[in-house]
Amino acid sequence: MGMTMTQKILAQAAGRDSVKADDFIMANLDIVLGNDITTPVAINEFRKMEKEKIFDKDKVVVVMDHFVPAKDIKSAEQVKACKDFAKEQDITHFYEVGRSGVEHALLPEKGIVKAGDVIIGADSHTCTYGALGAFSTGIGSTDMAAGMATGKAWFKVPSAIKVNLTGEFPKYVSGKDLILHLIGKIGVDGARYKSIEFTGEGVHSIEMDDRLAICNMAIEAGAKNGIFPVDDKTREYMINHGVAENSWKEFEADADAEYTEVIEINLSELKLTVSFPHLPENTKTVDEVKEEIKIDQVVIGSCTNGRMKDMREAAEILKGRKIADDVRCIIIPATQKIFKECMAEGIADIFIDAGCVFSTPTCGPCLGGHMGILAEGEVCVSTTNRNFVGRMGHQDSKIYLASPYVAAASAVAGKLVSPEEIGGEK
Repeated sequence: MGMTMTQKILAQAAGRDSVKADDFIMANLDIVLGNDITTPVAINEFRKMEKEKIFDKDKVVVVMDHFVPAKDIKSAEQVKACKDFAKEQDITHFYEVGRSGVEHALLPEKGIVKAGDVIIGADSHTCTYGALGAFSTGIGSTDMAAGMATGKAWFKVPSAIKVNLTGEFPKYVSGKDLILHLIGKIGVDGARYKSIEFTGEGVHSIEMDDRLAICNMAIEAGAKNGIFPVDDKTREYMINHGVAENSWKEFEADADAEYTEVIEINLSELKLTVSFPHLPENTKTVDEVKEEIKIDQVVIGSCTNGRMKDMREAAEILKGRKIADDVRCIIIPATQKIFKECMAEGIADIFIDAGCVFSTPTCGPCLGGHMGILAEGEVCVSTTNRNFVGRMGHQDSKIYLASPYVAAASAVAGKLVSPEEIGGEK
């Protein structure tokens, strides 16, 4: 029996000719990632191992993004612990405020991750990098510590779900709608400890920013990882972001690879999709929403939808318009580079003129950290990835997950709507 993309990457990393689902392997790591929440715990565990040095100063990446700029003394101490460790270990890739960004947007932008890599990160949305044809998955801080010390991690080889894509996105429909549609179809545990492998002719019409958003939310279906095949768009993206040509490794699933399920999705038939509280699987298309859902807040950003394509889509809707009087709209580009591009293209002006808050990069409100905490009874439309009870603040608040197009239109209308309902792009 042949192997899937993920299985081929893991086999190579384990030094084996082949692996199959449910095998236990020890794999060599290309990147070990942590952030300001998870790294301090990993540092404590690393100390217990009585190791003086991390396995490779170029392969451990530490990004300050969740509570930055530091919102209180505790978060400042977290950052200090990471910074001191990075200096002690001479870590090449340490990123703090002003040079940083949301980790899962920053690493691809910096050319740190590439096709064929095996990447672990002490953050559940590390699965983002599958968009580049890498195996990447979230782990706990203890596994991060072991990875920093040894450059290795153990895995149970996942089985796989094949998602065969055809067609192209209609106007206003994006990668966020695709992944919300898929999660709504299979549920939050529908891909539990499986690889979601996207394939088919439809892949080639999907832009890289959308692929990153899609793989980012694979974990919301319970997946071990999400992954796209490497094509010309992937290669162009890597080269444009500083990855040395031919330094990556490309893998293709075998024709006889085994999948537990094959799901067919015609991109041309997808509609704008929203996840209702309090699970990502609770999806409806916008045209199915009959009741009026008034909102208090909109958040556009995060490791899911804080990239340049997302900023441009929001600007398309907000240009020449004003945010509804009773709504606050918080827009957070995911990296400093994207922040600068928004200013250079006049997008920052569009947001500010519309009445939005335009912030420097941070995870902030996504996890209820800061920069947009919800009060009791408040309702938010957000381009983030989770809408669990209390995720963005009070346990009696509500979060609707949506694309930048829907979020921006809803900010203008003061209620959950599609771009068409406010007249679309001006």
